[in-house]
Amino acid sequence: MIPRIHCPFPLAPGATLELPPEASHHVAKVLRMGEGDALILFDGRGGEWRARLHRVGKTTAAVLESFDEVDREAPIPVTLVQGLPAADKMDWIVQKATELGVARIRPVVARRSVIRLSGERMARRAAHWQAVAVAACEQCQRNRVPEVAPLVDLMDYFAEAPVPSGHRLMLAPGAELRLADLAPPTGPVTLLAGPEGGFEEDELAAARLTGFQAVRLGPRVLRTETAGMAALAAMMALWGDY
Repeated sequence: MIPRIHCPFPLAPGATLELPPEASHHVAKVLRMGEGDALILFDGRGGEWRARLHRVGKTTAAVLESFDEVDREAPIPVTLVQGLPAADKMDWIVQKATELGVARIRPVVARRSVIRLSGERMARRAAHWQAVAVAACEQCQRNRVPEVAPLVDLMDYFAEAPVPSGHRLMLAPGAELRLADLAPPTGPVTLLAGPEGGFEEDELAAARLTGFQAVRLGPRVLRTETAGMAALAAMMALWGDY
């Protein structure tokens, strides 16, 4: 398989460009690619460029050869609103949600979230999660990188302007509705998943007031890092591209 590299700047036909430092190191030291080797470059705006290495060394350059408009995005745009989990579980969630085709990820702090982030630490973590999404796109051949939005308090998220028409779903064990009971969406889907221990009652009430419907995935209670991924996979099977 031809290696895929994300470039965080717009690409143009016929250009010779230097790869970003991390990508340059990966190509030269990890993949051990050489002069003339083929690779795929994408800038996250859609489509991909076939390119060839022009210079390999401390800085690695590539020449863009041809553009392919191929689009591997899911037919339904899904925003995952994820209650912040403990430890490094959010890395796994961002990675797998990207692979499953999510359009946007919105981390939120619920009352039962164990980790609390603020200031510079929060900014560093957000940048790290965005980098995880980029790496996942390189692996799964997506050409549009999902946005990982800044971390906000759950109640502040509910206070924001409502999203456009479409399904607003929250995962809740014991709910009456199943995903299979819902009509296919005609607009975007927002999926709300809680942290370890789930949401508290007033958070559930606030979600309902802002249009979220409670849905269940089955008779078993799933962990926070599993629930959203299972729901995304089910959505893609029911309404998407599986």
